[in-house]
Amino acid sequence: MSLSAVLFLFLAHLGVGIAFTLVLVSREAGVKFFRFNAGLAAILIAVALAFRPPAPGVLNGAALAALAVSELCVVVYWATVGRALASIRPLLVALAVGGGIAAVILQALAAASARGLPVQALTVASFLSSAAMLGGACTAMILGHWYLVIPSMQVSHLQSIVKVHIASMVIRVVVVAAAVFFAIASWQPGLGPSFRRYILSIDGVFFWQRVLFGLAGPALLSYLTWETAKIRSTQSATGILYVDFFTVVVGEVLAKYILLATRVPV
Repeated sequence: MSLSAVLFLFLAHLGVGIAFTLVLVSREAGVKFFRFNAGLAAILIAVALAFRPPAPGVLNGAALAALAVSELCVVVYWATVGRALASIRPLLVALAVGGGIAAVILQALAAASARGLPVQALTVASFLSSAAMLGGACTAMILGHWYLVIPSMQVSHLQSIVKVHIASMVIRVVVVAAAVFFAIASWQPGLGPSFRRYILSIDGVFFWQRVLFGLAGPALLSYLTWETAKIRSTQSATGILYVDFFTVVVGEVLAKYILLATRVPV
């Protein structure tokens, strides 16, 4: 396990997750919103590629190529949005999202290559739900801030992206619960320390912090954001989303660390 692998997975999933949300936000948010998000996604994926760990680990040639395709399409989209080539931008977004999904799946398969099919499936679900949760939280926070730029924008757009964030959070909780249950239920003597022993040891502090900050925190804060958005208080909702995004970041960084330390895709 290395710091570069943790950073690579986190930054790649955040960048790809933001790219996912380009198709979920209304055009009413304006050209600058999409340009900002595309630029942020491109920077995050570029930094992730700079921190890429040696193969195989959590990366192989196919995963690297898919992530590079996603990065190229996001960069071209950023460079052309609101300027030119309007007819090909939907294709660019589709390729960016498709490349990102392929990269995340291939990363998961590389990380769980020595494990059985159930663990591989759980790792794929974990990586995809992580990217969706990170992207949804970040885009919701940015969109909430964007009401300062476009005060006349309908609050329904913020409500829609908060719904996406809540849905991704629920899926993330289900995936983590399934991964923990399978890790505990499938352990057999002679296979090394059990995950139950890990979470009840001093090292388990990372797991419980992951649960507290990465799952319980966003669950409460996303609900508060939804209730605040319903009364059209966009500034209050945005403030909550800043805290929500911070907890999601902490939780997902810890999730990558635990995955690489224990091979359990939490």
